Order: sequence, then C-alpha cells, then structure tokens
Amino acid sequence: MMAPSDRDAVSAAGGPERHVPVLLSEVLTRLDPKPEEVIIDGTFGAGGYTRAILERGASVIGIDRDPDAIAGGQGLVAEADGRLILVPGQFAGLETHARAEGFDGVDGVVLDLGVSSMQLDEADRGFSFLRDGPLDMRMEQAGPSAADVVNELPVRDLIRVIGLLGEEKRATTVAHAIDKARKDKPFSRTLELANLIEKVLGRSPKKAQIHPATRTFQALRIYVNGELHQAADALGAAERILKPGGRLVLVSFHSLEDRIVKRFFQDRTRTRGGGSRHMPEEEVPPATFELLTRKAVEAAAEETEQNPRARSAKLRAGRRTDAPARELDIHAAGVPRLAAFHGLGG
Repeated sequence: MMAPSDRDAVSAAGGPERHVPVLLSEVLTRLDPKPEEVIIDGTFGAGGYTRAILERGASVIGIDRDPDAIAGGQGLVAEADGRLILVPGQFAGLETHARAEGFDGVDGVVLDLGVSSMQLDEADRGFSFLRDGPLDMRMEQAGPSAADVVNELPVRDLIRVIGLLGEEKRATTVAHAIDKARKDKPFSRTLELANLIEKVLGRSPKKAQIHPATRTFQALRIYVNGELHQAADALGAAERILKPGGRLVLVSFHSLEDRIVKRFFQDRTRTRGGGSRHMPEEEVPPATFELLTRKAVEAAAEETEQNPRARSAKLRAGRRTDAPARELDIHAAGVPRLAAFHGLGG
C-alpha cells in the first residue's frame, strides 16, 4: 500500500492518467534512499521513482533512452535544484553514464524493466494494437522499427523471435502468415499486423480477454529494443558501479526478464558449489550480493485494482557485498541467441 507521500509523488510525476510507478512503496523499502546518497534510476520514464527518491533526500542520476522522457523530465530537474541529473541513453550503460558524471560508485540502482505506459498510450509510437498507429515500437525513436523486422527478417528467424521472445506456441503459423502477407503488401500499421494474427489464430473462448497478437507484439518490442540484452548488461553494470552496501532493485513484467534477474541473483549470492561423494565440491567465487528478497515481491490486491499494469510485476532486490565484480555471460543468464538484423539480436 502506498504512503500518502508516495501517492503525491505519483500524481506529481505525471499523474495516474499517464504513468503510475509500480510497487513504489516496495521499491522504496528495498532501495532505502537516504540524504547525501546517490541513486541511479535507470528507467526514468515519467519520473515516479525518481521524485520519491528525491523526497527522501538522495540525489538521482536518471537515465532514459526515450527522448520524450528526457524532455518531459526537465521540470523535475529544475525542481530538484541540482540533485537530479538526467542522461539520455540506455540503462545497460548505467556504469558509463555514472562515471561520465563524475561518480565512481553509487548507493543504489533501480530499474523498471517494463515498457512505459506513456509509450503504450501513444498510438504514434506503435507499441500497442489497441489503437492503430505506425508499426514502430522503438524506445529511442531511432534504428530499425518493428515494421522493418516484420517485413525483412527471414521467416526462419522470425519464427525464433516470436517463439522465444513472445513464448508463442504457434510461432511457426504466425511467421508463415506474415511472410505470405508481406509479399503482397509490406506491413506499416499496428492493426494490419494485429488483424492478420487474429484471423490466423482466432480467439480462444477460455482466453477471450487476451488478444491473439499479444505475444507476437511482445516479441517484436523486445527484439527491436534489445530488452533482454539491456537487462542482462545492466545487471553487470550495476554490480560494477554499486558501492559495498549499495542496493539493487529490479521490477520485471514478464517471465523472460524475471528469469534473467533470478538467475543473476542466484549466481551472485551463491556461497557453496555443487558436489557429491563422487565429485569434489565446486569452488565458488565470493558472493557479490546478499538477497534482500528471498522470493519475488508482487503487488497487493489494492494496487492491482488501481493499476492493472501491476498484476504481472515482480520485484527482486539485493545488497552489494565488498567482493569484486565478475564477468557476466548474458546467454548463460537467460538471453537467447537470435539472428542479427541491422544491429539487433545477437
């Protein structure tokens, strides 16, 4: 449940009409920002987390790859009177951004790994099939769009993208239908694609409230924006930039992201290796984190009623030890290998 000050922060940061920061009270509890501390908000968005952190007396380095978010946050920069630095860029580079601003270590990192409701609500951004718009989905508003991927990616690679990133069981059917349709007319609008998928897959009576295009749109958005690569790289960057005792708090919205976060914390908090009477115990490097959440924290019923976006949210958090940071294999952490497309995938 949100404290009154947290509700005020939500309203001032853009209001419930635009974006409600998910699990705000739970994030603040684990992040525990204090005066004189420096916190990285790697997914600034509408500034909901940042404003609440500032109200606790800490300073914030806010990062966002969306130019609209950076422009929209300038009012909060002015209000913060020197305690908020806004940086345009990807959160995977949070260590680089912090060091460029003169910080060799920070006291906390928070990441909301989901797509912003501001982006979903803007038809011209092309993230949603609920309203017609250009088939875009680019958070940075630069680089290959979802339309480029849909129209040009070889069908075998399109099957893997939709199957792995969308967890769509009928990915082969969807990809071949797209391939057949794009030969007659390239896709350019969200509803063109959504309507095709609905026609091919139909609607399940048991899941009538879930649009058949949901998983394909998720897959395209994740692929276009490299979201899983970003998440894994950000975990490694946070490990390197956090001071001993620094807190890392992550909120994820689907199983692919949460799996990466969970595996990271399992690996980084492990103190004993496997072994048996036939095999010696594996040598394990010193743990770089200690868990602040033994299992994923989910939103209470009251929050999900007020903010449906919170229903799928899961929060995991850890505290940095003084052990040296380690190399991170993003594929071992759960990032699938996918075909490259003009800088995407890999």
